[in-house]
Formats: sequence, C-alpha cells, structure tokens
Amino acid sequence: MTAPHEPPAAKRRNRSRPGRGDVSGMPLVRRAQRPDRDARAFLRILNVATRLRPVERYSLRELREVWRLTALALSRQPRVATVTDVVIEGPAGPIELRIFAPQQRDQLLPAFLWFHGGGFVVGGLDTAESICRSTVCNADCISIAVRYRLAPEHDLAAGREDCLAALHWIAEHGATQGIDTARLAIGGDSAGGNICAAVAQAAVSHGGPALCLQVLAYPATDLVQEFPSFVENAQGFMITETLLAQIKHTVAASFEALNPLDPWLSPRRSENFGGLPPAVIISAGFDPIRDDGLDYAARLRAAGVAVELVHYAGQFHGFLNFDAVIGAGRDALQRMGDSLAAAFRGEQAQDRTLEISDSPVARPSGLSAATAELTTSGLMTWVATERWSSTLLRQVSPTAVSTTRVVLRPLCLPLALMRRHLVARLDQRVAHRTFPET
Repeated sequence: MTAPHEPPAAKRRNRSRPGRGDVSGMPLVRRAQRPDRDARAFLRILNVATRLRPVERYSLRELREVWRLTALALSRQPRVATVTDVVIEGPAGPIELRIFAPQQRDQLLPAFLWFHGGGFVVGGLDTAESICRSTVCNADCISIAVRYRLAPEHDLAAGREDCLAALHWIAEHGATQGIDTARLAIGGDSAGGNICAAVAQAAVSHGGPALCLQVLAYPATDLVQEFPSFVENAQGFMITETLLAQIKHTVAASFEALNPLDPWLSPRRSENFGGLPPAVIISAGFDPIRDDGLDYAARLRAAGVAVELVHYAGQFHGFLNFDAVIGAGRDALQRMGDSLAAAFRGEQAQDRTLEISDSPVARPSGLSAATAELTTSGLMTWVATERWSSTLLRQVSPTAVSTTRVVLRPLCLPLALMRRHLVARLDQRVAHRTFPET
C-alpha cells in the first residue's frame, strides 16, 4: 500500500514551485531510519514505564491525571505577564478559557485560540499551558486555551461546538480582553487539530470570524480512514495501537448518534477546501496518524490554500508537549510562533515544506556512539526526574517549591551550567526546504 498523495520519484525531482506540476510537496523522508537522539532516550523511559503498568490498566480518571501531570512536568513554563481564567456562556453551559497575555500595551494585540489534544477524552487547560505560554513569548500575542467538553461524558460534537462558541465569543468580546479581533488565529494538536480543522471550515462556510492562520499539529482529520502509518508506527512510539483502540472504545458511543464521515467530525471528508485560511501543519515521522496530517496538507494545497508543512521525520506524536526534554518541541514551537507573528503582521503566507532532523554525526565509532546514547539517556533521566519531583511537590505545596529553589540555587548553579552545556551540544538540528525546489 502506498502512502496517500506520495508523488512518484520523477515528479518529486521535477517540482518547481506551487501552482506548477505536483503541488502536494510531501516530505521526501517521511520516517527517519530511527528516532532523533532525544526522542530515543524519551521513548526508552516511556516504554519501560508502560511495561511496568500498561495503559489499559489505568482508569479514565487516572489516565487524565497522569496526562495532566506529565504535560506539566515535561514542558517548559515560560513566564508571561498575566494569566486570567474566564468563564463564558456556551451552547450547553459554561466554557472555561485561560487567557495568557504579554505586558500590557496601549494597542490591542492579536490572539491565538488553542484547542488541546488528548484523543477527545483527556486534556484540559493545564495540558495546554506550556504551548500557550510559548506562543505568547514567540508570537507576541494573546493566547487562549479552551476547556471543551470531553468524551465519554459528552459526544464528539460537543467539544467542537464549545470551541466554535469560544471563537465567536473572542470575535465579539475580545476587545474587553485587549484583543484585536481583526487578527485572530486558531490551532490545536492531535484531537485538537481535528477540532481546529473543523472549526476553520465552519467559520468559512457559515460566515464566521475571519482567520489569518490555522495551526494543525499532527492532526487527526479523519476518524474512519486508517493510513499506512497506523501499521508502520503501531508500537513503541508514544501513541500505540493499544492506546488508539482504547480511545476508540471510549468514544464509540458518539458514533451511535453521529456520523463519523460527516466533515464536522472528519474534516478531511469535506468536498470543498477553498477559501480556508493558510495553514501551518506539523508532522512527525514516528506517528501513527502521520499520513492523516500529510494527506490533509495535500488536500489543502490542491485547493489553493497555502500550507507551511514542517516535518520532523525522527519525532513521535505529542512531542510539542515535552519541550523541556525534546529539542524538536522547542524548535517547532518557535517556528509556530514565527509563522503566527508573520500572519499577524499581514505578511503573505508561506507555501513550503521544511524537513527537520538531527544534525548528522560523521561516522561515529561504536564506542563514541554508545557514549552519546548514554549521555543523552542520562541527561534525559536527570532532567525528567528533577521536573517530575518539582511538579509533584508543587501539587502539594507551591510555597515549598519556591523555598526549595531559593535555598538550593547556589548549590545547583554549577550543575545547571553543566547541564545547559550538554544540552547545547546535543540539541542540534538541520532544516531543509524540500518544496518548492529552488
């Protein structure tokens, strides 16, 4: 079985620029020979943990709490000027928003609305925290996380109804929060990417707020189709076949009343992609739903929508949430912020494919390769253990965390400098633009 929209080799070589020849611009390397260095170290730790306690042995309540704590522990939390929780009226009751803002300005600022991932069953404001904070810093905008209704307590239409209602509320009342409602963008990861694509389509088809950009991070745009990457990345790469089966079982009740082929649930099934806002699509090589996102990128381009496709062939599903330990997560968030900032300035959207990978190592010996692997794994364990300890302590007593940091800072400073030096040496990537060809 061939991957969707993969152009023949001859066409790939002859691509010139958007609008001529093959315009799909799929990555030349969909999946690296092996995961990136930090991804390998992360997955080693993760796979040991899941062998000790398989995911199917968690209750839904436990799974939600584990994901919340993991996202908090393994993501950076850059400082922003203000964080405000707001409750608005939704189609079926209150909707919680968390609004992150930079320093107060005399002028209104653009806004980015973020819909968190989590298979429609887990996630919330805390799991969106780091991505929203990073966006404030990288795009100099206001960023808003939405707590939408989850399955199985609600059907799959409920969450996207909440997200669309949040977008309309921001468009109508954003000025009260310092927002320039003429400069709005939306985004989401995984299940949130599905919702983002559906909301973007609804905004166009129903005369909703104009959007200057949509950001889709490894989106699941089709709830029925199984792509080749489902089989290729079924085990060992964060989102497994077992976990996907558990999610499908949890949301199965939704399909008794809803049609999963409806574009409102599966936006890839839309018959018209024209007029949609430009897109940034982030994809990962070791992701079971990789080909779903790539296929959606190809469909948007075929309809004349500019797509900046940023592909990390050595990364796994969900890596943006772990930017404290995964360098590609930091890289992707910075690129996302840069694209948002350009869109908010009114610049023409990029229509290109960037392929980003670890910087190559010149024929390492067996000993040096093993040493590099041990160094990366040791560094990953060090950082992850420290951040997990701090996160768990913060749940009990935030004051204790602050006090401990003040007391230990003089002792930890040399170690922190050494760790920063090691991270800088290991955290190096190369980026190639493979579409359009120069």
